[in-house]
Amino acid sequence: MGIGILAGAVVGSLVVLIVLFKMMWRVAEPNEALIISGSNHKNEGLGDGMGFRIVTGRGTLVVPGVQAVRKLSLDLNETQLSVECVTHQGIPLKVRGVVIFKVGDDFVSIANAARRFLDQQKLMSERVHIVFAGHLRAIVGGLTVEDMIRDREKLTGQARSACGTEMEKLGLIVDSLQIHEIEDPTGYIKNLAAPHAAAVQRDARIAQAEANRRATEAEQQAAARMSEATRDSEILQAGYQAERDQASARARQAGPLADAASRQEVVVQETRVAELEGLRKEQQLQAEVRKPADAMAYETRTLAEAERDARISAAQAKARETELASAATATATRVTGEAEAAAAHAKGLAVAEATRAKGLAEAEAIKARAAALAENQEAVVAQQLAERWPEIVEAGASAFGNVDQMVLLNGADGMAEMFAKALTMGGTGLGLARQLLATMSPAGPDRPAPAAVPASRGGEEEVTTVEITVGDDDT
Repeated sequence: MGIGILAGAVVGSLVVLIVLFKMMWRVAEPNEALIISGSNHKNEGLGDGMGFRIVTGRGTLVVPGVQAVRKLSLDLNETQLSVECVTHQGIPLKVRGVVIFKVGDDFVSIANAARRFLDQQKLMSERVHIVFAGHLRAIVGGLTVEDMIRDREKLTGQARSACGTEMEKLGLIVDSLQIHEIEDPTGYIKNLAAPHAAAVQRDARIAQAEANRRATEAEQQAAARMSEATRDSEILQAGYQAERDQASARARQAGPLADAASRQEVVVQETRVAELEGLRKEQQLQAEVRKPADAMAYETRTLAEAERDARISAAQAKARETELASAATATATRVTGEAEAAAAHAKGLAVAEATRAKGLAEAEAIKARAAALAENQEAVVAQQLAERWPEIVEAGASAFGNVDQMVLLNGADGMAEMFAKALTMGGTGLGLARQLLATMSPAGPDRPAPAAVPASRGGEEEVTTVEITVGDDDT
């Protein structure tokens, strides 16, 4: 139990210590400074015995009841300036601006600001406004309106320089001072700007007129260039259209030309192939046919020449032999030939006499027949008809050769009529017989010309030349 009490006492003591430490430990934020009073402390840059301690950016122990801790803000502050001033020319103006300030970061500035504004930090902006307002009136009183308008930075710089010492005493530093506006209740600045405004307006009107003139010229030039561009464009379009038409025509012709060129190339290649094939076949024939044929021809010619030479030699030998044999038999042959020639001569003479006698007899018979024909032509013709009557009858019967059946009408009268027509055909056959005799008996050199035999054909007399030929077999 004693251990529990002891442990509880220890824990209670730790809790008390922690609470006391929490109560005693203070930490300064980055935008604030801790002002600790109640004991003498020495700070860097400050004199001894100041009576308070400054802590920034760290923690420190504070004894409760002995030391007091208060915070001084290091944030930025601003104050709006609205100061009525009178220039060196006596012209009243109202200057508007803004001042951005803060407590300095060094211990001297913090100490000065702590002595003046620690409990009155909200009045800091008012104090700064009072300081800047007084200095601005003094500075503006030494300047003209023209100076303030032309060089506003000069006014700002003089104001910051003039307020710098007093702000340092207050522990404040100025981050920015801006003069926003200078109001002119009397219209001096406006009147001062009137000539410039008139000049500017004049220059503006001149510039506007010049700009209008230039714009008009530019528009006219642009319109001219547009027309020129339109013309050039139309010319180019026409040229391009012509080129397109030409290209289209070439394209339309390209197909047939390409086909023709392709076909021509194919024909050329086929011709070359055919030529090469012909050369190949020619060389093949040279190698396979001509050379073997030449070799065979040479062989045959050589063998033929050899055989010919052999036959010539054999013939010469045989001729020599025959010559020698003929010389032996020549005498006997000559004697035999002479005898046979004499016999043939005698036989020829006998045959010639017999032929001559026969020819004379035939000639006499021809002459006699010619004389008889001249004296009694009808008798000779009748004899010739009698000799060739079978041929005449056969020729007349050939008219009925193709008749399969013949029908005779009117009985005996029809038969008589048929025989009359046959006789008529026979008369015609007589004339044909005469012509046949004429053609079968051509006149010879020793025979007289045949006599003219009148023939009746259709009531007109016609002279027909009949030549009678008497052969070896004629009667």
